[in-house]
Amino acid sequence: MSAPGSDAILSRMMALHPKIIDLTLDRMWRLLDALGNPQDALPPVIHIAGTNGKGSTLAMIRAGLEGAGKVAHAYTSPHLARFHERIRVAGSLISEHALTDVLDECYAANKGEAITYFEITTCAAFVAFARSKADYTLLEVGLGGRLDATNVIPKPALTVISPISMDHESYLGDTLAKIAFEKAGILKRGVPCVVGPQPEAVMEVIEAQAARLGAPLIAQGQHWHVRRERGRLVFEDETGLADLPLPNLPGPHQTDNAGSALAALRHLGFGETACEAAVTRAYWPARMQRLASGPLPASAPGVELWLDGGHNPGAGEALALLLAEMPKRPTHLICGMLNTKDVSGYLRPLAPHVASLTAVSIPGEANTLPAETTAEIAASVGMAASTAPDVATALATIAASNPSARVLICGSLYLAGSVLRENG
Repeated sequence: MSAPGSDAILSRMMALHPKIIDLTLDRMWRLLDALGNPQDALPPVIHIAGTNGKGSTLAMIRAGLEGAGKVAHAYTSPHLARFHERIRVAGSLISEHALTDVLDECYAANKGEAITYFEITTCAAFVAFARSKADYTLLEVGLGGRLDATNVIPKPALTVISPISMDHESYLGDTLAKIAFEKAGILKRGVPCVVGPQPEAVMEVIEAQAARLGAPLIAQGQHWHVRRERGRLVFEDETGLADLPLPNLPGPHQTDNAGSALAALRHLGFGETACEAAVTRAYWPARMQRLASGPLPASAPGVELWLDGGHNPGAGEALALLLAEMPKRPTHLICGMLNTKDVSGYLRPLAPHVASLTAVSIPGEANTLPAETTAEIAASVGMAASTAPDVATALATIAASNPSARVLICGSLYLAGSVLRENG
C-alpha cells in the first residue's frame, strides 16, 4: 500500500533545509510573497506564545468561540498521531485532499529553495485558512515568538502570552529575560496582549516591550484575577465576576490557562455562553489525558492509565501539583525524553509523588535520550528507577506487581504521539 499523498510531500519537504530549527523570517517572507501573501487574508488572528499552557489556552479559546456559535481556524504544533492535527480549517481537521493540494502548491511555489519543514507547512496552513471562511484564526507559536514562522501577521486582533519558563535555551537564550524577549516578539503596535502569570523577570521584559509598542497589557493579577473556590472557577475583570465550572482539562495549572482564555474572550466581547464553553468543552490530547480504551488499558485492566506530553521543568511542577491533588494511589511513571531537555529539572518536582519510574527510549526518534540515561537521572533526584524496552513491557511489569496502580506515561509529546498511534 502506497503512502498517502500528504506523507510523501511532507517527506520531500524535510529535505529542503538541513536544520530542523533555524529561526529567521526571511524564507517565510519570500515564500509567502510567491503565494500571494495569504497571511494578509486571514480572519482576525489571535496569536499565542509561551513556554507552557499555550496549547491548552488555545483549545479553551477555541471551545469558547465555538460555544458562542463562531467558526475558528486553528494552527498548532507538534502533531501527535497525524500531521493533519496541526491544521484545523473552520473547526475541522484539514482533509487529506485539501492538505495534499496546499502542500503541493507550497512545494511548487518554493522552487526548491532552502526552507524549514515548519516554515513551509506554516505557509500551507495560511493558504488553507485564507481560502475558507471563518470568524477567527488561532495561531500557536512553534518556538519562541520573535522569529517564529507564525510571526508574520501585521495586525492580529489579540496576542496572548502563557507562562514562560526555561526551555529551548540553545535557541532562545540561557536566562528567563532572554527567553521572555523572544516570546514578547509577538507583541504588535497598539494590539492588546493577554498575559498569564509570569515571574518578575519575565514580566519586566514584557512590560518594556509593550510600552515601546504601545501595546495594552491585560495581565493576570493586575487586570484580571482567577481562582478556584468551593469547587468552582471564579474569574474577575473590570467588567465583573464570572462563576463557572472548573476546567474540564485536569490540573491546577489549567486554572491559570482558563483565566487567560476567559480574559481573551471577554476582551473580544464574548459573554457567559462562550466563557462556560471554554472551560467545559475544551479538548487537548496528551495533556493529562486518561486512557480508558485501546490495547494498552486492556492489557492492564486494573490500572488507572494517564498520558501527558509535558517535558520541561514548568511542566514537571504543574504535574506535581496535580498528582498531589489526586486521590491517593501508588503512582508509577513510564518516562521517555529527548536529549535536548532538562531531564532533572522536569523529574525533580515529581519525585516526592511517585513510587517508581520506568525509563524507555522514544521509538523512531533520533534525539531520544537512552532509557538508561533517563533512569540514571531519575535515580539522582531520588526516584526508584529501572528501564524497559518499550511502553507495553513497562506497563505489564508495573501491573504485575501493582495491579491497581496509577501509571502516568510522560516526558515527551513524541512519546505521547507514539502511544496514541499504537493505542488506536
